[in-house]
Amino acid sequence: MAAPDSQDSQRTIQDDLRSVKFNQESAAVPIDGAVTANDLLLAAYDPTRLHPLAQLGDQLDYLVLDDAKKNELPGAGTAIPSRGFSDDLCYGTGTMYLSGLALGGLWGVSEGARRPLAVSNMRLRINSILNSVTRRGTFIGNSAGVLALVYNGINSSIDAFRGKHDTAGSMAAGALTGALYKSTAGAKPALVAATLISGLAGIWSYVKKSV
Repeated sequence: MAAPDSQDSQRTIQDDLRSVKFNQESAAVPIDGAVTANDLLLAAYDPTRLHPLAQLGDQLDYLVLDDAKKNELPGAGTAIPSRGFSDDLCYGTGTMYLSGLALGGLWGVSEGARRPLAVSNMRLRINSILNSVTRRGTFIGNSAGVLALVYNGINSSIDAFRGKHDTAGSMAAGALTGALYKSTAGAKPALVAATLISGLAGIWSYVKKSV
């Protein structure tokens, strides 16, 4: 008795679905002044109309970044534009680190290619070169990056204290950086490093202003 009842209910449902009629409404009327993708891409649309309920009007604020603002410290205008301490720190440290990696890599290739091997084998030669590159490259790169980091920090502090940027301040920062870097090796190595880095800093400062 249950089976005929279920069949009857299914037929009733099917008959109801067949009798249903869907009426198609008329096409939607286009809204005047609707925003299109072309308006947004061409920046021809007023952003204040996105939320008319907010009643922003002409009070919409925009974020203005002073990316073009350069360092206004006297003597800071050189061939390499800078916006201040952050630019010198980031660009100087990154440039010196990558340059040190490249120089140390070349040194490692030369050292690994000339190192004598017990057995003449191409695989052993490549392994020797790779070991030398990773050892010399990281050493020179890390050392150059640390020197540039300390130098830029000291140089910016000297410039801020004196109120100007010149070659004398750069040489003083180089001397302090070299002495600090080799301070644990003794007085003579620290003096040599201070003299060397101070000379390089003076040459670099002079070249930047002359170009």
